[in-house]
Amino acid sequence: MNKPIQPIQTAAFYIQSILSFGLSLSAVAIGVAYLPVSGWIRAFLTVGVLYVVTSAFTLAKVVRDRQEFSAVTTRVDQARLDKLLAEHDPFKVDA
Repeated sequence: MNKPIQPIQTAAFYIQSILSFGLSLSAVAIGVAYLPVSGWIRAFLTVGVLYVVTSAFTLAKVVRDRQEFSAVTTRVDQARLDKLLAEHDPFKVDA
């Protein structure tokens, strides 16, 4: 059975992703904090940003889970096919 090659994320990519997320969230937080508007508008924008961030995390988890499920399903189907091919005898004659 051939197992598909899983992409490996490097430590540098992992660190870059964390730093990018932290920098972007910090930039938006500073922008909202220094916006020349009242507190209610700042609070609304803050809640909106937090909603977008949590939705992005949820979407990333759902996409990852679906990809992992399809990989497991593909491996199970491949194992079944390999078993059928291993057990098949093309020269067997049914009497």
